[in-house]
Amino acid sequence: MLNGFFQVGLTDLLEDHRIIGGFRIPLNLNNIEYIFSYANLKKRLDKEVIIVRQAMEDEYYFGFYTFILRYRSYQLHYVLKYPFSPVLSVRGTANVRYQKSTWLSTNEPALQEPDLNEYWGGLKGEIIYDDTHDIGLNLLTGTRFKIFGEYTQILESNASKSMFVVGLDIRNYQRIHRTFIWANRIAASTSFGKNKLMYYMGGVDNWILAPGFESATPIDYSQNYAYQTLATNMRGFNQNARNGNNFVVINSELRFPVVRYFLNRPVKSDFINNLQVIGFGDMGLAWAGENPYSEENSFYIRYIQDGSLWIKIREQKEPLIGGFGFGLRTRVFGYFLRGDMAWGVEEGRVLKPKFYLSLGLDF
Repeated sequence: MLNGFFQVGLTDLLEDHRIIGGFRIPLNLNNIEYIFSYANLKKRLDKEVIIVRQAMEDEYYFGFYTFILRYRSYQLHYVLKYPFSPVLSVRGTANVRYQKSTWLSTNEPALQEPDLNEYWGGLKGEIIYDDTHDIGLNLLTGTRFKIFGEYTQILESNASKSMFVVGLDIRNYQRIHRTFIWANRIAASTSFGKNKLMYYMGGVDNWILAPGFESATPIDYSQNYAYQTLATNMRGFNQNARNGNNFVVINSELRFPVVRYFLNRPVKSDFINNLQVIGFGDMGLAWAGENPYSEENSFYIRYIQDGSLWIKIREQKEPLIGGFGFGLRTRVFGYFLRGDMAWGVEEGRVLKPKFYLSLGLDF
C-alpha cells in the first residue's frame, strides 16, 4: 500500500499563527491517518493544539487460526513551549487518547471477540537543544538532542493501567569538507510500569509501498504492552527484526551532494541540485527484561509444529544486529525521496540485500 504522508502548512505574515494539516491514505482506503494543528506563537510561551488520528492492523496466529486486530486511535494534544535561548527550550504536553481495538471477522473465534474501547490521559516533558545550521537540503552542521519523559494513565475507574517512557535522541553533524557531511545519531528509550510500549526494530520511517514485517520473530504478550511503535533506522531488515520494551540504535551516514560539491553553486534543476550519494551504517538492539541477554526475551524462543504437537525450543541468539549500504537522496515534486540498498548483519552473517524507498529528511 502507499505509505507516503502528505502535509501542508499555513502561516500569517508575522508568523504569529501557524496551521498544519496532513494525511496518509493507503491504496486500499483502510487505515487512513490525518493530523491537524494550530499554534499561537505570538508571545515567548508558544501554545499549540494538535489533533491526530492513527490506524494500523496486526496479524496474530493462534493454533490454526489467523487473527487480524485493527487499531483506531484519536488523540488531542495541548503543547506549551518555552525557550531559554535560541538553542535551548523546554516543552510540556498534556494529551488525551481514545483507542478502539477491533478483531476483524476473519474466522468464527474472531466473531466472538468484543471490541475494546479505552480512554487514556498523559503528560510529557522534553528538554530540546539545537544549534544546527542548514548548509543545504538535508545537510547540516552542529548538534541537536532531545531528552524526554512521559507518563500515561488509563482514564477508567474500574481499570488500573499506567505506563512510563523515558528516552533520548542525540544527533551530530560534522563538516568533512565544504558540503560533505558526516551525520551521526544515537537514540534510546525504555518503558516500564503496569503497561509498556513495544518497540519494533527494523526498516525505515515513512516506508513507501508495503513495509515488510518479520512475523517469525515472536512477541512476548506477557509484558502487557499497551502501545507499539517503530525503532528505526535499521536498514537491512524488515520491521520486527527485534522487539521489546527497550531499544538502542546508532546510525551513521556520509552525505555527499555530488553536483553542489563540485560546482559550488545551485543549478536550475531541483532534482540535480539536491542529488546526494549516501554511505551508511546502522547498529542496534531491542529487548525485554533487565538486559538484552535476559531469558525474558521472546526471540530466544522458537516454536515448531509437528502435526498436533507444538515444540518449544530455546536457542541463544545475538540480540545486536546491524546493517550497511549506500543510497541516493534528492527532491522530487517537492518531496525528499530516499532510496537505500542495505545488507543486514546478524549472527556474524551478511544477509541478502534489501531495497528501501521512503520519504523524509535526516535519519
